[in-house]
Amino acid sequence: MRFIFHYPETSGTDGDMLDPGPLRDVAQAAERAGFDALSLTEHPVPGARWLENGGHQSLDPFVGLGYVAAATERLRLLTHLSVAPYRNPFLLAKAAATVDKISDGRFTLGIGAGYQKSEFYALGVNFEERNALFDEILDVLPLHWKGEPFSYQGLHFDARNVIARPRPVQDPIPVWIGGNSKLSRRRVAARAQGWMAMSGGPELSTTARTVSIGSLDNLAGMIREIRDTAAANGRTDLIDVSYSYSGVPSETSVTAEADRHREALAEIEKAGVTWVVISSHTRSAAETISFIETFGETLIP
Repeated sequence: MRFIFHYPETSGTDGDMLDPGPLRDVAQAAERAGFDALSLTEHPVPGARWLENGGHQSLDPFVGLGYVAAATERLRLLTHLSVAPYRNPFLLAKAAATVDKISDGRFTLGIGAGYQKSEFYALGVNFEERNALFDEILDVLPLHWKGEPFSYQGLHFDARNVIARPRPVQDPIPVWIGGNSKLSRRRVAARAQGWMAMSGGPELSTTARTVSIGSLDNLAGMIREIRDTAAANGRTDLIDVSYSYSGVPSETSVTAEADRHREALAEIEKAGVTWVVISSHTRSAAETISFIETFGETLIP
């Protein structure tokens, strides 16, 4: 199992997105501590009420991860997650290919269908079309990344004999799909390299418009279902699964409850998870970097 450090999210409007520390410093600390990837979330224009009631700020994840690419050497770069229907599929594919190219093949495109209606309205995207838009994006990404001429008729565009260069370094860029619904899991089994399982309690069903996983046993069953379906479709590659571990409330907890955390992480791995997402509730660079260093020394093998 490998470890992703998710840059700490700042809720509300009182603080600043980068209060937990300069992105370069946090990324370099994560790399030194043994983390395998760093992730950024996305909300280009969230509703003010949502933000004031616990919603989080965000950078543009592609710009941010491009910056991280220049500041690190081996750390993988993950959008966790980019709301795919917000963008024309060619602009999404180009942003992903650019980050992959400048990072020498270290990018993973984590995408979801989205859930915040006000953000869809603000961006001029039809919320009711999000699943159809998502599926055509899954069609277009590999066509764009091949670097060969192609044509594609979409809901709102008509691409005729177009070509995109440069090609990304990876063939293909790994695509991870977020969301717990049966539709999301079917998409993963058929068309993606990874599943970003959305952890959280029952409130997840209403806030993120996806089903709650519940227990680790339920998670393990979903993972088996995805991988069995993929195998039945003739796939032989291992589908990655990421899952957020929120059981580390503080740096003190890392050391004081190290055995409990090791046991919990072992159970998550046993369920079939290949990447675990870790974040912190820190609000300064010193706190964030100290948390990262302590977690790495204590809990990363």
